[in-house]
Amino acid sequence: MKQKIARWLLRRAGWSLEGVRPAHARYVLIAAPHTSNWDFPLMLLYAAAFDIQVRWMGKHSLFAWPAGWFMRKLGGMPIVRHRSGNLVASLVEAFQRHPGLVLVVPTEGTRDRAEYWKSGFYHIARQARVPIVPSFLDFSRKRGGFGPSLITTGDVVADMQYFREFYAGMAGKFPANVGPIRLREEADQR
Repeated sequence: MKQKIARWLLRRAGWSLEGVRPAHARYVLIAAPHTSNWDFPLMLLYAAAFDIQVRWMGKHSLFAWPAGWFMRKLGGMPIVRHRSGNLVASLVEAFQRHPGLVLVVPTEGTRDRAEYWKSGFYHIARQARVPIVPSFLDFSRKRGGFGPSLITTGDVVADMQYFREFYAGMAGKFPANVGPIRLREEADQR
């Protein structure tokens, strides 16, 4: 029922669905481009439309009373960003504990323009030995969905080239906020 309602809402809003539901049981789902607060509800609608139960990270303040229970119900996991700790290691451990985990990671880490993507999604997938599935919201053509997965090779430049090609021509709600698709680590491999 949830899937039908989500598909109806997306079509009613003029959005189309592309791609197929990823076949993997567990994976890192990257969400790009991320330029607007509208990305979040649309991501949840697309996940429901493809019958995918996602978990997503959000700043801990989103989980305060009274909305905290609702955010957790939507799949949220509170993250305290100002506290030092090994977030990558804890999320790799989460993949080991939960065989059906689908973890959404916004690669830019912000809705503003960023010169580099945050590399956590890459390191989580590599260390947990799970694929990365690209998801997208293309506001220029009001379409969204999922692309083919990538198993990381350790060659950061080659792996990131896949994402540069996949996201080419896609626009966020605020195109000026879309930065280049690259990791700082790519400079180390050149």
